[in-house]
This record gives sequence, C-alpha cells and structure tokens, in this order.
Amino acid sequence: MSESPREAVLSQISDSVKAIYGLPECRTIAKKMYCNLVRRVKLLSPLFEELREVEEEEFGSDVVKGLDSLRIALDSALEMLKSIHEGSKIFQVLQVDKIACKFDLVTEQIEAALSQIPYDKLDIPEDVREQIELVHTQFKRAVGKMESLDLQLAIDLASAQMEDDPDPIIYKRLSEKLHLRTINDLKKESLAIHNMVISCSGFPAGVPEEYFETMSFLLRKVKDCVTEENPVPDTLEADKSSIKHRSPVIPDDFRCPISLELMRDPVIVSTGQTYERSSIQKWLDAGHKTCPKTQQTLLHTALTPNYVLKSLIALWCESNGVELPKKQGNCRNKRTGIGGSDCDQAAIDALLQKLANGTIEQQRAAAGELRLLAKRNADNRVCIAEAGAIPLLVELLSSSDPRTQEHAVTALLNLSINEANKGTIVNAGAIPDIVDVLKNGSMEARENAAATLFSLSVLDENKVAIGAAGAIPPLIDLLCQGTPRGKKDAATAIFNLLIYQGNKVRAVRARIVPPLMRLLKDPGGGMVDEALAILAILASHPEGKVAIGQAEPITILIEAIKTGSPHNRENASAILWSLCTGDSQYLKLASELGAEEALKELSESGTDRAKRKAGDVLKLLQRAEDVIE
Repeated sequence: MSESPREAVLSQISDSVKAIYGLPECRTIAKKMYCNLVRRVKLLSPLFEELREVEEEEFGSDVVKGLDSLRIALDSALEMLKSIHEGSKIFQVLQVDKIACKFDLVTEQIEAALSQIPYDKLDIPEDVREQIELVHTQFKRAVGKMESLDLQLAIDLASAQMEDDPDPIIYKRLSEKLHLRTINDLKKESLAIHNMVISCSGFPAGVPEEYFETMSFLLRKVKDCVTEENPVPDTLEADKSSIKHRSPVIPDDFRCPISLELMRDPVIVSTGQTYERSSIQKWLDAGHKTCPKTQQTLLHTALTPNYVLKSLIALWCESNGVELPKKQGNCRNKRTGIGGSDCDQAAIDALLQKLANGTIEQQRAAAGELRLLAKRNADNRVCIAEAGAIPLLVELLSSSDPRTQEHAVTALLNLSINEANKGTIVNAGAIPDIVDVLKNGSMEARENAAATLFSLSVLDENKVAIGAAGAIPPLIDLLCQGTPRGKKDAATAIFNLLIYQGNKVRAVRARIVPPLMRLLKDPGGGMVDEALAILAILASHPEGKVAIGQAEPITILIEAIKTGSPHNRENASAILWSLCTGDSQYLKLASELGAEEALKELSESGTDRAKRKAGDVLKLLQRAEDVIE
C-alpha cells in the first residue's frame, strides 16, 4: 500500500530533521550560524511527531502544501550545512559574507514555510503549539541578521595577503580562528580544497581564479606555523621520508590524458580540457587540430596555464612526499628569484611592451595577466617591479576602459604585498590616481583601490600622504554604499589610516560618525564589529569624542556591552569611558540607562582591556554618586 501525501511528506521532513541535528560539530568560521540553524531546526521535532498522530481528514491541501514547502526548505538547509561542514575553512573565511547570505536565505525559506502551516486547524497539544510559535518567532527575528567576520580576523587576513613577511603571530591567530591547529586539520583542509576545485571543474562560478592562489598561499603559511609550533618527531619524519618509496596513487585529475604522467605544467586548450604543456604541444606540432580527449576541433591553439590545478598538484606532492618532475629545456629566459623560484623575464618584458605601446585590448589583457602573475608568488612581484611595470600600471589607472582600470589597480594591490614595492608605487605618484579610482571606478575597482590604500598605509609615512590625498571621504562613501566586501575593505583601510591623528580629524570633518552609527544600529548588515572598532579609535580624539556624543550613542553602547561579542563589548566600554571621562551629563545618562549592572558583569567576564575600561567607568559612576550624596 502506497504512502498517503501526509505520510510521505512527514517521513521526508523527519529524515531531513534527523540528518540535520545528527551532523557533526562545526569547526569553521561559520560555527555560530551553523549551530543556531541546527538548534532551531531541532526544536521543530515535536511538531512532526505530533502531526503523525493527527487524523488524516484534518490534513487539508493547505497543510500538506505548507509542509511540502518546509520539506524543500529543510532539504536546502541540510545541503548547505553539509557543504559548510565538509568545505574548505579558508574558502569560507574569504567568502564569509556570501555564506552569511546563504544562511539568511535558508532561514527566510524556513520562516516562510512555517508561515504557510495553519496550526489553528490542527489538533496538537497547546505546549507543542507554543513551542513551535516560539521557534517560528526565532526564525523571523533571525531573517536579515547576518553574522560578520570580526575585525581582527579581517585585518589579519588582509595583512597575510598584503605583506610579504608579516608578523608570525598573524598566522598563529589565523590557525586558531580557522581551527587549523594540527597536521591532520591541514590535510583535511587540503583535501577539501582539492574536492571543491575538482567538483567544479576549476572553481565555483563567480569566484576569480586568483582566489585559489590566495587559498594555497594561506594554507602553506598556516602549515608552516603549525609545523613550527608542533615539530614532527624524528620517528614521524622517518615515516614521512619513506612515503617516497610507497608510490602513492596519483589522482586521475592530476595525470595528463596523453602521457598519463603527473602534470607539472598543466595548460587548458579551447575545449576546456587540461594537458601537460609539453605533451599537448607535441600533439599540436604534429599538425593535429583536434582535442586528443574529446576529438572536438580546436577553435584555436592557444594554451592557457591552469594555475588552480598546478597549485593543487603542488599541495598533493608536498603532502605525499612526491617531488615534482623538473622542467626540461632551455632556461635562458628565466631568472632565479628569492627562494630559488623562477620567473619568466621574457614573458614579463613582452607584457610590459603591450602595456606601453599596445592597443586598448592588448593593454587590458596584459594588465590582467600581470595581475595574476603578481598574485601568484613573491618572486613574480619582485621581477615585475624591477622590470618597470609599476609606472606603466599607474598610468593605466586613468584608462577610460573600466576593465583595464580594474586590472591595473588590482595588479598594484598584488605588487604592494612586497614591502619594497610599496615605496616604488608611492614614488610613482600612484596615491592620487588610486584615490580617483576609489571615487569614480567600477565597484570592483573601488573595492581593490580601498584594499590597495590599506596595503600602502602599513607604512606610517603613507598614512599621512593617503589622508592628504583626500582618500577618507570616498572610503566613507564605500563604507556606506559598497557591497559587503567593499564595506569591509573600506573599514579596514579607514581603521588603519586613523592611527594617524590628523586623519581622525579628517574623518570627523567628513562626517564619518553618522554612517558608523547607522551600521551600528543594523546588526543584519554585518558591520557592527567594524563600526565599533572605528568609533573606539575616533573616541580617543577630542573632535571624535564630540562628534560621537552628538550622535546620542549611550543606549546602543550599553546594549553592545550587554549582548555583544567579547571584542565588541571591549570597544563599546572603551567608547563609553571616553565619553564619560570629564562629562557629568554622559555619566548621569549612563547611570539612568542601567550601565552599572552591565559594566559590573563585564568587569568580571570581559577581555583584559574590557575589564579595565569597565572598572574605570564604574569608578567614574561611583564618584558621580558620591558627589550627589
């Protein structure tokens, strides 16, 4: 006998709910969003148990339709949660805003489905009805309230990508925050990256190829940090060295379809297939016009480097003790860079010729290629800069072609990771042009211009020049109007620039406080951490203190002290202390709004700095009370 529509949909929902709350603990940057969703779904279980007892005739088409919508939403939730648990932690931290949007979309789908179920038509116990209504309310409140990356983690990620030799403590913090603390964690992360790239036949749609270069770089650096913190015992080193004699099985995706050997220089032909460069070149040199694997006619014979697969192969080789085969042939056009890596000087020189004398199309293509090369490694950054690319790229910042401008500013961003290149970029007169891109470029160009200014502002003398060039007003515009990524880039740049006192004045006079307060009042916007951090640094300046006070922030600061993250509670208490120091009106208002209880709790359970600031404000409140008495 076949199942009724009610039995079928309830059975499917029950299976999805069990699968969701049976998922393992999440250990990625999305842990809080993941756990909240699993907890809320688990609380729905009593409803489905009771619905199995409800008489069939009570199930009208509207009830079945609502339950079916819930089934679809829960299936989407399960699929997303599995992808979070099994996915790359580094990819997730780089895409945290998009992941937060996915959680928000699934939450909205579940909430909408719950709204369609007419509980009043169902004979279920009152306590179950009340619990479901409570859970439904939780889903409603959660819609639009997206989690964001904490500011310290955002700054660490930016520093790791924008400095060739950042403080090792940065990678230690990244290792802790990303839960990549052991060699086993790193092996799982490497496998997750590999599976993601292979399953997508390259990289997820909408994600630029250079993202993988960043992921590979961060994985290597975190691995170095973990290895240094936890040295491998001699016995394990011996086991590791013996791996070479075990002949590990090479994944099929890493073998050239022609030679069946491990690829060292994979390239893509026009059909999308990947081959070892030397093998496919021999095939083409023999006069063949088809793809060896698919037999399709090649539209052209250009070979495009597959940097993503190349990096994956390198990671696999390192993990399995396999040495990549050496490249054969003439190396006259190679120069050895730092660390023994090679960069193709002849290829770089050819690209610079196109930058200087090419058509608009050639300039766009050359700038795009330099952008990728500069992203790949430190040696390329040195070679490209020494070849004289920086002045040419600075000229292209004024290009009338938006894509060329995007490539140019992003290439400069990648080149600025090298400490010496920062000075060269500034000396080439780049700052005013980067600020102009920040004001007038496409959204991608504006975002990367903000990131470039952050990178350059690592040097203290550049903080002054960037502020004087008028960067702060357009950074504030990007903070208000940008994409989630653009807002993050703007916030980190502003935060770094405000270390210089003169830039605090510029920011206040550019009216930065009102938009920061708007961000602070919009938890769903994911910028609360950044807004509080910037306000905390502004509050240390007299003009900043006055501007913040005019925005009437006491209520929201006390709320942040009560319910915020540890870092946010710390910054909120620091702002409150700045406002209350020497100002009886703010002290009185803080007391009336119940600050004392929140501060006492913070003085016992907050971070060290939060405890100090909370204690200082409590002393001010006590003195004010003594004066009144």
